[in-house]
Amino acid sequence: MSVPPPPHPPYYGYGYGYGQPPPRTNGMAIAALVGAFIVPPLGIVFGHVSLAQIRRTREEGRPLALAGLVVGYALTVLGILAVVVAVVLAVVAVRAIDESGGVDPRSPLGTAGALPTETLPDFAPPASLGGNCQYPATTEPGSTPARTPRAGRVPTAPATVQATMATDDGAIGLDLDNQKAPCTVNSFVSLAQQGYFDGTRCHRLTTSRALGVLQCGDPTATGRGGPGYRFPNEYPTNQYRMSDPALQRPIRYPRGTLAMANAGPGTNGSQFFLVYRDSALPPTYTAFGRIDETGLAVVDDVAAEGVADGGDDGTPRRALVIDSIRLE
Repeated sequence: MSVPPPPHPPYYGYGYGYGQPPPRTNGMAIAALVGAFIVPPLGIVFGHVSLAQIRRTREEGRPLALAGLVVGYALTVLGILAVVVAVVLAVVAVRAIDESGGVDPRSPLGTAGALPTETLPDFAPPASLGGNCQYPATTEPGSTPARTPRAGRVPTAPATVQATMATDDGAIGLDLDNQKAPCTVNSFVSLAQQGYFDGTRCHRLTTSRALGVLQCGDPTATGRGGPGYRFPNEYPTNQYRMSDPALQRPIRYPRGTLAMANAGPGTNGSQFFLVYRDSALPPTYTAFGRIDETGLAVVDDVAAEGVADGGDDGTPRRALVIDSIRLE
């Protein structure tokens, strides 16, 4: 009788191939974390792709993917906020320039120093004079509703347009220099004919050593009002190259000059000032007319009363209200 062979010993799998290989880390999870610091939106995209792959393949790397998502979203939100803040600040800065109403005719000389000997330059008509007057809208609506003046070509004749500014203290005769500043005169005449200046108060008087002006034309009497549009400088600015450093140096605006107030090139609106004493200003304020002697006597009376707070720049102590400005 034969004896059966002993059973084969069990195989326990020793040797090559023992155990299971460790799970590998998902590559997109690593890319999500790295990408979040370089381009945050990539971290967000890679993070979501990685989580989807990990659910399907059971790979490691979920914490890395989640970290990439958190960092990506956080940096993206911060970036958006930074852009929004920058845009808001830019808009505020532009609005402050546009809507200040062009109200600072003060010279860099302030109240010190002798008046410059150089005066308004001789006029050489630019080739484009009056050929294309433009009045683009400002970012804020006008303080008082006003129609935009006729744009495009405007006539430079007659050379002078006469007007009378009736005030509660007497008449001020104005000779508007249509030959030198046709776009400015076109705007001023348009506003006058609309009654824009009627009932407004001259809101600012300067009595410093280097500057003697009375400023008017703001319906709000705050120094910030305007018609809702703006337009470029003309004479004497157009007698210089835009890169000429002389544009920054004060010259003498003689007594009797009628000029536009502004807050920088191209920000003319409705505000203007009457020069009652030779004044130092850079040639960046459009001189568009002359004040007659009777009118200067009215302005002299206002200037003699001084500034309300006793300083040399501010609200006139003696109010001057414009009843109307009418063409003759």
